[in-house]
Amino acid sequence: MVPVPGIRGAEQGADRGISTVEVVILAPVMILFILVLVAFGQLVDGRGALDGAARDAARAGSIQKDGGTALAEAKKAAAADLADVCIGPVSVNQTSGPYATAKFFTVEVSCEVRGLGMLGLNIRTTMDAKFSSPIDPLRRST
Repeated sequence: MVPVPGIRGAEQGADRGISTVEVVILAPVMILFILVLVAFGQLVDGRGALDGAARDAARAGSIQKDGGTALAEAKKAAAADLADVCIGPVSVNQTSGPYATAKFFTVEVSCEVRGLGMLGLNIRTTMDAKFSSPIDPLRRST
């Protein structure tokens, strides 16, 4: 050991290895922090995907000729948008009035989104989104 001027031998050796202990203690905390950020990022991404799927489903339904086809096309559009975002089935419900007399086609899309489950937390995160699209009067009458 090379002596350092002004520090005695016993005091110089007391700080050896302290950096290793700091890394061992802080590394798991930092990894957990990063995982929490990723999990919340997935929730934000899921919210955006759900909003987009509701918009696409409402638009797909609003350009159809009848209510049964409109709801079927809305379900197809939402399922295609949310294939890699949701865990389990995607629920699409028409919340507007009867298709023949309605001016808007409104759907509510909901599903369970990945998120905190990746951390091992069994917290159900079901999100929903609602969107309306004007029904094309020319399309409905032909």
